[in-house]
Amino acid sequence: MRTVIFDLDGTLADTSGDLIAAANACFRDLGHGDMLDPVADRSTAFHGGRAMLRLGFERLGVTGDEAVDAQYPRLLTSYAENIDVFTTLYPGVEAGIEGLLEAGYTVGICTNKPEGLAEELMTRLGVRGLFRSLIGADTLPVRKPDPAPYVAAVERAGGDVARSALVGDTVTDRETARAAGVPCALITFGPDGRSVESLEPEALLDDYEALTAVVARLIG
Repeated sequence: MRTVIFDLDGTLADTSGDLIAAANACFRDLGHGDMLDPVADRSTAFHGGRAMLRLGFERLGVTGDEAVDAQYPRLLTSYAENIDVFTTLYPGVEAGIEGLLEAGYTVGICTNKPEGLAEELMTRLGVRGLFRSLIGADTLPVRKPDPAPYVAAVERAGGDVARSALVGDTVTDRETARAAGVPCALITFGPDGRSVESLEPEALLDDYEALTAVVARLIG
């Protein structure tokens, strides 16, 4: 079966506001106040919790991973408690996915968000039932850009990697697709805009209305 696998953060939903709020909660607990800006630092948020903590600590003059490792569990706890305060699906996501299903594709999710948090968020957003698989950062011993999570997402969705494609938004997704030997479409409506074109994906996705047409060009 033809299969489309989606990244979550920054691809299906703008989760940056809640992610940055969780990171800032860590810095407030340490007595530093908010170190990240919810607008200016959106792009960093989509690279994960450790990336946000690392940026905040760098602004404090703290280098190395010790402080990041110490605060990461606190970030996850704060995020879990406030996972959908600011988060919204991108416009047209639900209709776009339903269009793929009606066209005979199967769909899944491969994210570097912990699986439990990803399951909770997609359920709260009301769209978990659209996806036949969900692979998170801790589902397997490895995470993206290793191709294994992507392959697992395809197989658990009932698909064949040879007839699949990845839709994402960052260099991590581009590298995952390359490692798995599959085509990749990157969205152009995230914080990086059309600059993702420099990553040389096989396609660009300007809005979810074009999803089925873009996927059809990639895998038929």
